[in-house]
Amino acid sequence: MKAFIFPGQGAQFSGMGKDLYEGFPMAQELFEQANDILGFSITDIMFEGTAEDLRQTRVTQPAIFLHSVILSKVLGKSFAPDMVAGHSLGEFSALVSNGTLSFEDGLKLVSRRAEAMQKACEAKPGTMAAVLGLEDAIVESICADIPGVVVPANYNCPGQLVISGEVDAVNLACEKLKEAGARRALVLPVGGAFHSPLMQPAREELAMAIEKTTFSKPICPVYQNVTTTAVTDTEEIKKNLIAQLTAPVKWTQSVRQMITDGAGEFIEVGPGKVLQGLVRKIDAEIEAKSAEIAD
Repeated sequence: MKAFIFPGQGAQFSGMGKDLYEGFPMAQELFEQANDILGFSITDIMFEGTAEDLRQTRVTQPAIFLHSVILSKVLGKSFAPDMVAGHSLGEFSALVSNGTLSFEDGLKLVSRRAEAMQKACEAKPGTMAAVLGLEDAIVESICADIPGVVVPANYNCPGQLVISGEVDAVNLACEKLKEAGARRALVLPVGGAFHSPLMQPAREELAMAIEKTTFSKPICPVYQNVTTTAVTDTEEIKKNLIAQLTAPVKWTQSVRQMITDGAGEFIEVGPGKVLQGLVRKIDAEIEAKSAEIAD
């Protein structure tokens, strides 16, 4: 079975999507539609902007979403998923690709999510750190003992877990994690404490937008970050999508479940190759590659 997977924040690069815009009339049409929906020329930033321009949350999230979703549409008949999943923001790309959300609604929700997260970051500063070389249970235990807010945020692959929370709490956790034998505990250059309780205001704002959006029956299951299991029920998809903002991204667990359920090939749709690298670290026997447009 084929699993199509969609990247999240951090996969962006200058010039992303330009080849699609120039090579496919359908892609050009969708990019121009996106400029209209967003009210600014995101294509100018994607195609010509600097890495710094692309790093703004209000730009990054729609840019990665657009690259992923438009690529999935350009793939045509070769895009035939038996299951889909996305890492954090990538879950929205996955839900457009499997027919749960329309292109327009997906983009509007991603834009709203980005703005809500930016506001939450400004209201309560936070940060994230990558922890390498420790078992999940040890990281969870140390975070639980730290005063203040610090929680596991991304279970990326065995031995790679990202923590998130208040700046002082994350810094203290990093010290304790190194003492416990972490190979690295490195604070990341991010704008806030994503997938932590500090995102509660953003979660509430996104929940209102999601409740007003039409969700359709998908063509195949989505494996959501919160539950890690196959979901096709639209009400459950909504609930998990809202919960995702303050809950951890259980990527390792999701990939393992997809393999258990029959996934034999993982195809990454969107910028970068981060997810296929993580899949290989989760199970070295599984084929993982980038989506390729047939000639």
